[in-house]
Amino acid sequence: MQGKLYLCATPIGNLEDITFRVLRTLKEVDLIAAEDTRNSIKLLNHFEIKTPMTSYHEYNKIDKGKVLIAKMQTGKNIALITDAGTPAISDPGEELVRMCYEAGIEVTSLPGAAACITALTLSGLSTRRFSFEAFLPADKKERAYILEEMKHETRTIICYEAPHHLLKTLKEFLDTLGNRRCTVCRELTKRYETAFVTTLLEAVEHYEAEEPKGECVIVIAGSSREELAAKEQEKWQDMTLEAHMELYLTQGKDRKEAMKLVAKDRGVSKRDIYQALLDMDSDKSQDM
Repeated sequence: MQGKLYLCATPIGNLEDITFRVLRTLKEVDLIAAEDTRNSIKLLNHFEIKTPMTSYHEYNKIDKGKVLIAKMQTGKNIALITDAGTPAISDPGEELVRMCYEAGIEVTSLPGAAACITALTLSGLSTRRFSFEAFLPADKKERAYILEEMKHETRTIICYEAPHHLLKTLKEFLDTLGNRRCTVCRELTKRYETAFVTTLLEAVEHYEAEEPKGECVIVIAGSSREELAAKEQEKWQDMTLEAHMELYLTQGKDRKEAMKLVAKDRGVSKRDIYQALLDMDSDKSQDM
């Protein structure tokens, strides 16, 4: 009989946030795979958990993953924990989950703390729809691509950032997204937890004057559909009405359909386009 993988959420700060189910599971499994054993031993010692522990992190996730899979195939049950929060969320645990399913090993997730959800609920921004971006990529091209995508995101955006990179990232958000509402959460669930409800511009000014401390979660308001529609319409203002019409006529559209599409692009009625074209034709006749 094969063993099972247990994804165990651990506290992101306050140790009281761990669940009874996670504590019981950590005591009952055969092995605990931890992102950083030096960090996790403090948690295990606090709750008097004696289960053997091994390391599983970004730099050994493939090789160690194979070792863990082999152990579960012999019937061993393994718990996976990260430094803080829920495994597989911005974490190499997602690779182990994939490997388990490929090997036919059962996986279950024990819910608990997650910094992204904790920050979202604290933010004061819309929680109905959201996009979790985790840490922005370090590669410049990929980072620029992601930032450009965010410009069109209508959902609330959640990002992680280290304190020494916070100011730079906030400036990038301001330059790319404009001065949107945001909340910067720091030291979540800890003694000096803060939720700074502000705007991107005010956040930049604040952290230029005061160096941030503690891991940060940035929650940013999404763009409104009205704002996106207005920006889309602005693109057509540099094109003359005649050129705009010609764009669709050369695509094989008839004049009526072309006027309809031009009106939609410019955010006006079809009647307005028809009248503007009539006026243009009239002006040309008078000039002849």
